[in-house]
Amino acid sequence: MFGLLPWEYGVRNLLRAPLRTGLTVFGLFLAISAVLTVGSFARGLENSLLRTGSTEVVLIYGLASDGDLVRSTLEPASAGVCAASLPGVATVDGRAALSLEVHSDTLLWGEDDPTGQPGRLAVIRGVTPAAFLVHEEVAVVEGRFPGPGELLVGRLAGSKIGLTEGELAVGRRLRAEGGEWTISGIFAAPGTAVESEIWAPLHEWNEARRRQDISAIAVRLAGPESFPEVDLFCKSRLDLELMAQRESEYYSALAAYYGPIRGMAWAMAAIVALGGLFGGSNTIYAAFKGRIREIGTLESIGWRSHAVALSLVQESLLQSALATLLASGAVVALVHGAAVRFTMGAFRLEADAHVLSVGIGVGLLLGLLGALPAAVRAARMPIPEALRA
Repeated sequence: MFGLLPWEYGVRNLLRAPLRTGLTVFGLFLAISAVLTVGSFARGLENSLLRTGSTEVVLIYGLASDGDLVRSTLEPASAGVCAASLPGVATVDGRAALSLEVHSDTLLWGEDDPTGQPGRLAVIRGVTPAAFLVHEEVAVVEGRFPGPGELLVGRLAGSKIGLTEGELAVGRRLRAEGGEWTISGIFAAPGTAVESEIWAPLHEWNEARRRQDISAIAVRLAGPESFPEVDLFCKSRLDLELMAQRESEYYSALAAYYGPIRGMAWAMAAIVALGGLFGGSNTIYAAFKGRIREIGTLESIGWRSHAVALSLVQESLLQSALATLLASGAVVALVHGAAVRFTMGAFRLEADAHVLSVGIGVGLLLGLLGALPAAVRAARMPIPEALRA
């Protein structure tokens, strides 16, 4: 016989030993799920930073801050000069899209936290209502903009500071900078790092910090072509010591900073996949050793060795395809959208088409490579030796 073994033959072989098949599929499921989860982490971290930046928004901050907005300081006089003289600023309903902002790390406590408990590190941004003219991705989804003694909380802020949604609900209180602050609203900025921040009224927050300076000026340009004008203005005012940078470039630099973490995540995924490959290969080879006489019988009645070997590969690919399907469904249902904390905020895991395609490729590769040792052994084994097994 010169053809291939019937497709149904390989399917029936899998059903002949349901326990062995189930354990093999489960092992492959764990390996592929781990790859998809790690891929979702790396993808979510990268996208949250890249989506945060806009080419039409420019950040103006102190030249001596070395690109760190938290360390940046601008005197009120400098901010006033920029607000009055900065070229190329977009206008929305007759108002300049220019936001004076304070970026600060601080310790805060939840309303139910016991006295004496260590504070939770949070990123708080002091803003005015003009911030919504610049950061168009931000929208208040519950409550309102904060007034004196109030805070506006991002939907992912709880993941960053370790509090539940109930503890950050509208009307709840937080303690920070020696005072109590009431949560006035919840804001969303889907897919961006901003969503893990907490916003406070600029002047009230500065009073609590006992400072008058600001960190940066965020400006929405009339068009991307206006950036050279803004950059020239900052470089020409040597007395103000300013630096202008596109927001997209600022967050791209942060994404590059976290590049080694993403690399480690993918390396971990590769190690897990390699372990799954060896485990699956051992399982398939053990199953093959128990079917040597069956394989010899098939070859003795006329089936070519390559047909038998391809049947073994078919069985392995069917198992890996089933495991990949189950793993993809489980990760999309349980992992996609889950919030994860990292040093400068929080982000959501993303099992997007890119990650799923990687998982599918890894799953099929595990099925193919895992069956190769058994397939090669079956193709090379002499018929008399197989029948005597």
